[in-house]
This record gives sequence, structure tokens and C-alpha cells, in this order.
Amino acid sequence: MIGYYMIFGVIALISYLVSNNLEKKMQKYGQVRVQQSGKEVAEQMLRENGITDVSVLSTEGSLTDHYDPMKKTVNLSTPVFGQRTVAAIAVAAHECGHAVQHATAYSPLRLRSALVPAVNISNKFTPWILTIGILLLEVTPYLLGVGIVLFAITSLFSLITLPVEINASKRAVQWLDKAGIVDAQTKPMAVDALKSAAYTYVVAALASLATLVQYLLIFMRSRR
Repeated sequence: MIGYYMIFGVIALISYLVSNNLEKKMQKYGQVRVQQSGKEVAEQMLRENGITDVSVLSTEGSLTDHYDPMKKTVNLSTPVFGQRTVAAIAVAAHECGHAVQHATAYSPLRLRSALVPAVNISNKFTPWILTIGILLLEVTPYLLGVGIVLFAITSLFSLITLPVEINASKRAVQWLDKAGIVDAQTKPMAVDALKSAAYTYVVAALASLATLVQYLLIFMRSRR
């Protein structure tokens, strides 16, 4: 058990370092000027990929950028939407990468989207079920078992998210390069920014798996 807490502590530290690194990279590349804004790049990428039913919208906050497959909207945070920087166009192109995945029926994205309803239910009830399950462990282990199954759904979602995010970044960089929006100087910056963002998903997946293992160990010990 002590070994687990050590692993979890290491993951927590790595998570902090990765998040801090992402923030610094976005600030750094947010100072490098380019010709187009995030909004303009997003609209051009969608248009050149033949996607005409997706809107590009501005959303409040920082690092709140996302693609909504239900509403078919690319939602860009205020800085990304209006700024003409390497960070802005990299993030905008990445989110449009998800729109391209959706339009081309990219399998991992379809699987992740199919899991969303189950993940929403899991996120709502799992913390309570796991807590009560541990409290009643000496009475019955089965409630904890139900909680573990529900939590496993969120872990699976985190794992499936990895190829989805990596592929979206790959599509983004390839298109930015092909469209001539980045050059030999700014392309490595865009790659670095998106790679730093991808690391956050890797750490999140590791943390989710470590937590799942913890609950599984507790469950197995109760069965002895």
C-alpha cells in the first residue's frame, strides 16, 4: 500500500510539472506573432477539409478550447480565438483536427463519443459508490465492485482519449504546414506546444489507471 502511495505521489508531481510546463509553453509561443488569428485558421482548416456545417465560436476562459460533436462547434477560448500567435493557431488547428476526425468517422473518436453517456453517469455516482463501498467492505464487497466497474469506464475513456488527441495534433501540424501557415521557424514551436498539451492526457490516463489499481487491490484483499 505504501508503494502505491509513492507511485501516486510521483504521478501527482509529474502532473503538476506537466501542467506547469504547458502553461509556460503557451505563454512563450503566445508571444510569437503570425499572420492569422486562431479563428481565421480554424475557419480556413474547416473549409479546406470540406467541412461546412461546423461553426467556430469564442468561449470564455483560458485553455477551455474544445470541439463539440453534438452541436458541431469548434469552441476557442478568448485568447486563442482572437490572437495571432503560434500558440493560438496550434490550438485552433488541433480542435479542428477533432472536427476532421468527426467528419471522417475516425474510429477512436467514435468510440470515445459512444462512452460519453456512460462516463457522465459514472462521474456522477462513482465517488459515492466507492466511498460507501469501502465503508461497508466488511459487510459486503460487492458495492465496491460495482464502483470499480464504473470507475473502469472512466479509465477506459482516458486511455481512448490518448490516440484521439495525438491524432488531432498530427492532423493540425500537417495541415498548418501544407497550408503554409507555419514555416521552418514556427512549425517546431507549434509541434512543441501541442506535444506539451498531449503530455497532460498521458498523465491523466496514468493517474486514472493507478487509482483503479488501488481500488482493485482493496477489493481483492477483502476477498481473502
